[in-house]
Amino acid sequence: MIALPTTRILHLTETGSTNADAMRLALNGEELPLWVIADSQTSGRGRAGRSWVSPAGNFYASLAFCCTAPIENAGQLSLIAGISAIDAIRAITELAPGTGLRLKWPNDILVEVAKMGGVLVESTTACGRPGFLAVLGFGLNLVSSPDELGRAVTCLSRHGQPPAPTELLNALSLNLSHWLDLWDGGANFDAIRQAWTERAGPPGEPITINTIRGPVSGSYQGLSETGALRAEVNGILVDFGHGDVALGGDAGNDGAP
Repeated sequence: MIALPTTRILHLTETGSTNADAMRLALNGEELPLWVIADSQTSGRGRAGRSWVSPAGNFYASLAFCCTAPIENAGQLSLIAGISAIDAIRAITELAPGTGLRLKWPNDILVEVAKMGGVLVESTTACGRPGFLAVLGFGLNLVSSPDELGRAVTCLSRHGQPPAPTELLNALSLNLSHWLDLWDGGANFDAIRQAWTERAGPPGEPITINTIRGPVSGSYQGLSETGALRAEVNGILVDFGHGDVALGGDAGNDGAP
């Protein structure tokens, strides 16, 4: 599908947003696949337009590539990106015993309940190629995490020796290549769904989904056949395609990217 380990890499000392750079370069005809990695960002972005604090020393990188999958499967890339990030960290980092590295729907990397990173996936059909243009952005706190955000946050250095950003990029690219090939444009999404669930929290965990109609509390019950969050709410299984998820039944917005 894509030989990501040999993908071209653009390394910047500082930029506004690696996702914005990757999208702009791709639309301007840059050869793809392309990684854009930066030492720091001045306008890092998370989901729903939220800012992502981006000091030097942490990991900020985005991959632009042409995806031949049906556009309706683009949302599944966020799950693939999360799986790949977890596996890359585990492959090159000796975490302290008991470190609960895990995923939270739709795109958060956690240690226990504290956020360590996130994924931002953007796509467009405007590239004029078969399929669609996908940009997978990663922000991971390696050596520092922001203070006073009103939610639990952490960084990898609190749980083990953090890798250099370039070392993590190599591991991430390898794992993305593996999981994208296995996904096969959505034909084998069941394997992705199972892998994501194995790296997430336990079924029955109390959660609150902050929807456009207000907070809904229930218990986590995995993913639906399409990758939506499944929760038991008042004894009924409900699938959520959108919304911020807070753990422990706390309706506060955790600002997930």
